[in-house]
Amino acid sequence: MSEVRRPPVVAALDIGGTKTAAAIVTRHGEVVDRITAPTPGRAGATAILDTAADLVGRLRARAAGTRVHAVGVGSAGVIDHRTGRVLSATDALAGWAGTDLRGRLCELLGLPVAVVNDVHAHALGETRHGVAVGHETTLFIAVGTGIGASFVIDGTVLAGAHSAAGHAGHQPSPYAVGLACTCGGREHLEAIASGPGLTEEYVRRTGQPVDDLRTVAARAADGDDLAIEVVLLGGTAVGSAVGGLVNMLDPAVVVIGGGVSGLGDAWWQALRDAVRRETLPSLVGVPVLASTLGSDAPLLGAAALAWEGTA
Repeated sequence: MSEVRRPPVVAALDIGGTKTAAAIVTRHGEVVDRITAPTPGRAGATAILDTAADLVGRLRARAAGTRVHAVGVGSAGVIDHRTGRVLSATDALAGWAGTDLRGRLCELLGLPVAVVNDVHAHALGETRHGVAVGHETTLFIAVGTGIGASFVIDGTVLAGAHSAAGHAGHQPSPYAVGLACTCGGREHLEAIASGPGLTEEYVRRTGQPVDDLRTVAARAADGDDLAIEVVLLGGTAVGSAVGGLVNMLDPAVVVIGGGVSGLGDAWWQALRDAVRRETLPSLVGVPVLASTLGSDAPLLGAAALAWEGTA
């Protein structure tokens, strides 16, 4: 009796500052298996790569009989879209800058590897399989520990001449007056509207230390006036910046994702109101939508790149 030949699949990796996720993905964007592990960010590039390769290896073992065609990677940091090398990264990933991410994973896994920044991967996931399917141009904004963006044109990410396009959090914001940014600059959007930025704003207003944004969100839900003001401020600051980007890029659709986007209806309403105040009259109809794929989005976007790179 002949062996049944299963359709090939690809492996996808989402390498973040705290967690690395891996998945097996079909050509149609179905996640058939997944696994995660903490990212050993302080242990250096070799440990990070070994963790990623181990996750893919475990998935391949569990998918015995199915050929893994290639690997797609969405990674934190600025990724050279031509070479797959990490150009720069935050301190959360020690020694990550300068890593030949594509080449090292090719060696470890013996498979073709496609690499992109993690926010770009998220945007690709939404345009290929999520809420932005069918749109010619998509502006994606991720609001979380940092604030990143991606502009996708006909299914292709605009990487920029230096592979650094998308640093939406590092544009000036009128809501961040006097605030230092993690990049070393001042008065940037990320300093006021990211998760840590909003948490610090609440502490400044109340003098009360809190663990993180979840505490602020819970207090806002309980009717804490200052917490509500901070939530609304965050939505307004992001919306103002998005409105300016809409005026510049004229996207068919805007998609917002990231952990901060889970702050609830008040944050979303403040954001959408601010977008409308900033956009030109001809652009007020551009839809502003919530990401629908959640943590699967970067995996699906990375998988799409893997399929394309080996087509």
